[in-house]
Amino acid sequence: MSELAWPFVMAMPTLLQHLHVLEESRLIRTEKVGRVRTCEMEPAALGPAETWIAQQRAIWESRLDRMEVYVADLHRKGRQRKERKHGKRRKSG
Repeated sequence: MSELAWPFVMAMPTLLQHLHVLEESRLIRTEKVGRVRTCEMEPAALGPAETWIAQQRAIWESRLDRMEVYVADLHRKGRQRKERKHGKRRKSG
């Protein structure tokens, strides 16, 4: 655990609390052999998070696409109002 803790600016008990939360979430697995405790990541546990993130991305991309269409429509309508108010300008040639 001390090798894991050295890059972080936190006390060992705080690091152990964080590791405990990760272990309860099944994101890591720890094993103690004698005085040495090792940690191993469990990448499969990230599957549900990846699924949720992909769903959120799809939702927000759809919302942003609709917003883009809405803003373009407002811009077009604003231009049309301006042209009606001032009359269409003819090109001099």
